Amino acid sequence: MLVLAGIVVLHITTVILLLVATIDNAWWVTEKVSTDLWGRWEMTNSAWHYTNLKDYPEEYLQAVQATSVLACIFAILALFVFVAQLFTLPKGQRFTFTGVLQLISCLCIMIAASIYTAELHTKEKEGGYGHSYVLAWISFVFTFLLAITYFVLRKKSE
Repeated sequence: MLVLAGIVVLHITTVILLLVATIDNAWWVTEKVSTDLWGRWEMTNSAWHYTNLKDYPEEYLQAVQATSVLACIFAILALFVFVAQLFTLPKGQRFTFTGVLQLISCLCIMIAASIYTAELHTKEKEGGYGHSYVLAWISFVFTFLLAITYFVLRKKSE
Protein backbone atom coordinates (compact mmCIF):
# COMPACT_ATOMS: atom_id res chain seq x y z
CA MET A 1 0.00 0.00 0.00
CA LEU A 2 2.87 2.36 0.80
CA VAL A 3 4.43 1.66 -2.60
CA LEU A 4 1.20 2.60 -4.38
CA ALA A 5 0.93 5.82 -2.37
CA GLY A 6 4.51 6.68 -3.30
CA ILE A 7 3.77 6.01 -6.96
CA VAL A 8 0.70 8.26 -6.86
CA VAL A 9 2.70 11.07 -5.22
CA LEU A 10 5.50 10.71 -7.79
CA HIS A 11 2.99 10.65 -10.62
CA ILE A 12 1.21 13.78 -9.39
CA THR A 13 4.58 15.50 -8.94
CA THR A 14 5.53 14.56 -12.49
CA VAL A 15 2.27 15.94 -13.88
CA ILE A 16 2.82 19.22 -12.01
CA LEU A 17 6.40 19.47 -13.30
CA LEU A 18 5.24 18.81 -16.86
CA LEU A 19 2.54 21.47 -16.61
CA VAL A 20 4.95 24.03 -15.15
CA ALA A 21 7.54 23.25 -17.82
CA THR A 22 4.97 23.65 -20.57
CA ILE A 23 3.29 26.80 -19.26
CA ASP A 24 5.97 28.81 -17.44
CA ASN A 25 8.04 31.41 -19.29
CA ALA A 26 11.58 30.29 -18.60
CA TRP A 27 12.85 27.97 -21.33
CA TRP A 28 15.46 30.51 -22.45
CA VAL A 29 16.41 33.46 -20.27
CA THR A 30 18.71 36.46 -20.40
CA GLU A 31 18.76 39.54 -18.20
CA LYS A 32 16.20 41.31 -20.39
CA VAL A 33 14.39 38.46 -22.15
CA SER A 34 12.46 35.45 -20.94
CA THR A 35 11.13 32.98 -23.49
CA ASP A 36 8.83 30.00 -23.28
CA LEU A 37 7.08 27.82 -25.81
CA TRP A 38 4.32 30.34 -26.44
CA GLY A 39 5.87 33.80 -26.34
CA ARG A 40 8.70 36.09 -25.42
CA TRP A 41 8.80 38.64 -22.64
CA GLU A 42 11.17 41.58 -22.99
CA MET A 43 12.09 44.01 -20.22
CA THR A 44 11.74 47.59 -21.41
CA ASN A 45 11.32 50.61 -19.16
CA SER A 46 11.17 48.41 -16.04
CA ALA A 47 8.17 46.47 -17.35
CA TRP A 48 7.78 43.12 -19.08
CA HIS A 49 6.24 43.24 -22.55
CA TYR A 50 4.93 40.21 -24.42
CA THR A 51 5.89 39.59 -28.04
CA ASN A 52 5.34 36.69 -30.39
CA LEU A 53 8.03 34.20 -31.27
CA LYS A 54 8.39 35.52 -34.80
CA ASP A 55 12.11 34.76 -35.22
CA TYR A 56 11.75 31.06 -34.46
CA PRO A 57 11.48 28.34 -37.10
CA GLU A 58 7.75 27.72 -37.01
CA GLU A 59 7.81 23.99 -37.75
CA TYR A 60 10.23 23.28 -34.89
CA LEU A 61 8.40 25.52 -32.47
CA GLN A 62 5.07 23.88 -33.27
CA ALA A 63 6.61 20.43 -32.83
CA VAL A 64 7.94 21.41 -29.40
CA GLN A 65 4.59 22.93 -28.40
CA ALA A 66 2.60 19.92 -29.59
CA THR A 67 4.79 17.29 -27.98
CA SER A 68 4.91 19.22 -24.69
CA VAL A 69 1.13 19.42 -24.56
CA LEU A 70 0.83 15.75 -25.53
CA ALA A 71 3.26 14.80 -22.74
CA CYS A 72 1.00 16.56 -20.23
CA ILE A 73 -2.14 14.93 -21.63
CA PHE A 74 -0.66 11.42 -21.62
CA ALA A 75 0.74 11.83 -18.09
CA ILE A 76 -2.63 13.01 -16.75
CA LEU A 77 -4.43 10.25 -18.63
CA ALA A 78 -1.98 7.68 -17.25
CA LEU A 79 -2.75 8.83 -13.71
CA PHE A 80 -6.49 8.37 -14.22
CA VAL A 81 -5.97 5.00 -15.90
CA PHE A 82 -3.68 3.91 -13.04
CA VAL A 83 -6.37 4.65 -10.46
CA ALA A 84 -9.04 2.99 -12.58
CA GLN A 85 -6.91 -0.12 -13.18
CA LEU A 86 -6.08 -0.38 -9.52
CA PHE A 87 -9.69 -1.03 -8.65
CA THR A 88 -11.07 -2.76 -11.73
CA LEU A 89 -8.56 -5.14 -13.33
CA PRO A 90 -7.36 -8.49 -11.99
CA LYS A 91 -3.78 -8.60 -10.74
CA GLY A 92 -2.07 -9.99 -13.86
CA GLN A 93 -3.50 -7.32 -16.15
CA ARG A 94 -2.87 -4.23 -14.03
CA PHE A 95 -0.73 -1.29 -15.04
CA THR A 96 0.24 -2.38 -18.56
CA PHE A 97 -1.82 0.32 -20.25
CA THR A 98 -0.70 2.85 -17.63
CA GLY A 99 2.93 2.00 -18.37
CA VAL A 100 2.37 2.42 -22.10
CA LEU A 101 0.73 5.83 -21.60
CA GLN A 102 3.55 6.90 -19.31
CA LEU A 103 6.13 5.74 -21.86
CA ILE A 104 4.40 7.80 -24.57
CA SER A 105 4.45 10.83 -22.25
CA CYS A 106 8.16 10.22 -21.65
CA LEU A 107 8.83 10.04 -25.37
CA CYS A 108 6.84 13.24 -26.03
CA ILE A 109 8.70 15.36 -23.48
CA MET A 110 12.03 13.95 -24.66
CA ILE A 111 11.20 14.92 -28.23
CA ALA A 112 10.11 18.41 -27.16
CA ALA A 113 13.23 19.12 -25.12
CA SER A 114 15.51 17.57 -27.75
CA ILE A 115 14.09 19.65 -30.60
CA TYR A 116 14.28 22.77 -28.44
CA THR A 117 17.92 22.01 -27.66
CA ALA A 118 18.93 21.17 -31.22
CA GLU A 119 17.00 23.77 -33.21
CA LEU A 120 16.16 26.82 -31.09
CA HIS A 121 18.64 29.30 -29.63
CA THR A 122 21.60 27.58 -31.25
CA LYS A 123 23.06 30.89 -32.43
CA GLU A 124 22.35 32.87 -29.27
CA LYS A 125 25.47 34.40 -27.78
CA GLU A 126 24.00 35.37 -24.42
CA GLY A 127 21.50 33.74 -22.12
CA GLY A 128 20.88 30.19 -21.13
CA TYR A 129 18.28 27.55 -20.50
CA GLY A 130 15.87 28.43 -17.74
CA HIS A 131 14.15 26.43 -15.06
CA SER A 132 11.27 25.31 -17.30
CA TYR A 133 13.74 23.65 -19.64
CA VAL A 134 15.38 21.91 -16.68
CA LEU A 135 11.96 20.83 -15.37
CA ALA A 136 11.17 19.31 -18.77
CA TRP A 137 14.26 17.10 -18.54
CA ILE A 138 13.53 16.19 -14.92
CA SER A 139 9.99 15.28 -16.00
CA PHE A 140 11.48 13.07 -18.70
CA VAL A 141 13.42 11.13 -16.07
CA PHE A 142 10.39 10.84 -13.77
CA THR A 143 8.06 9.68 -16.55
CA PHE A 144 10.61 7.09 -17.65
CA LEU A 145 11.03 5.80 -14.08
CA LEU A 146 7.27 5.64 -13.63
CA ALA A 147 6.82 3.71 -16.89
CA ILE A 148 9.42 1.16 -15.79
CA THR A 149 7.79 0.97 -12.35
CA TYR A 150 4.38 0.23 -13.88
CA PHE A 151 5.80 -2.56 -16.02
CA VAL A 152 7.68 -4.04 -13.04
CA LEU A 153 4.53 -3.87 -10.88
CA ARG A 154 2.60 -5.70 -13.58
CA LYS A 155 5.17 -8.50 -13.59
CA LYS A 156 5.23 -8.79 -9.79
CA SER A 157 1.46 -9.03 -9.56
CA GLU A 158 1.17 -12.02 -11.92
